[in-house]
Amino acid sequence: MLVLFLLISFIASTLGAISGIGGGVIIKPSLDTFSSLNVSVISFLSSCTVLSMSTVALIRNSRRSIKLETRVSLLLAGGGILGGLLGKHLFDMIRAVTESDKLLGSLQSGVLGSMVLGVLVYTVYKEKFSRCHIHAMVPTVLTGMVLGGIATFLGIGGGPVNIVVLTYFFNMDSKQAAVNSLFIIFLSQIASLIYTILQGLVPDVSLWILVLMITGGIFGGLTGSFIIHRVSLRDVDKIFRVMLFMILVMSLFNLYQFLG
Repeated sequence: MLVLFLLISFIASTLGAISGIGGGVIIKPSLDTFSSLNVSVISFLSSCTVLSMSTVALIRNSRRSIKLETRVSLLLAGGGILGGLLGKHLFDMIRAVTESDKLLGSLQSGVLGSMVLGVLVYTVYKEKFSRCHIHAMVPTVLTGMVLGGIATFLGIGGGPVNIVVLTYFFNMDSKQAAVNSLFIIFLSQIASLIYTILQGLVPDVSLWILVLMITGGIFGGLTGSFIIHRVSLRDVDKIFRVMLFMILVMSLFNLYQFLG
């Protein structure tokens, strides 16, 4: 099982660094499927892994040519931090009210599956959509709040919605969207973990599993940031679509398991 945790974190972080979705959107349904850990532990492990991956990926990417849209990303990240705190509060509130990991897990799986299906449809037909370019501060911050809230509530550390928003609303190409998404994920995950620690909500998790997943996140971030500069925009889009399909299948399977 320890090897499985390392493999999941490494593969998810590598693909997440290439596509910009962070990796948590793979880690969460994977651990739901292959482990017996509860929802709170899985969300915490996912957040720590995604933070380690995004940190090293951003450091590596800072030496490369892909442009970081600092103003847009900072505004989105600022909104993402606020949204992340709200999402974390909502998660803890629902967990306290329901007192059922099964119900909470089914809710997360259902929301994630619906969201991924919508993103998949958009990516297939995105050439038919006319892109726009948001410049104003308030809409950008509000958009970041929505992204941060969704990501933190689902425990996915960013997710595919980031890429759709950055490409459609801010007119970025796939590689730009990936790097800027990682920056947003990095800041929102820091805020989420600080909130978790200050509120005394850190779950009882095995130190070995935590270390292995962070290790997988670090090496996955390094590997993904190396690959993204050596593939084409079309390749990045293909990887993104394959990942969406895999996540959709896992989410539906997990929903069936939770409801079964």
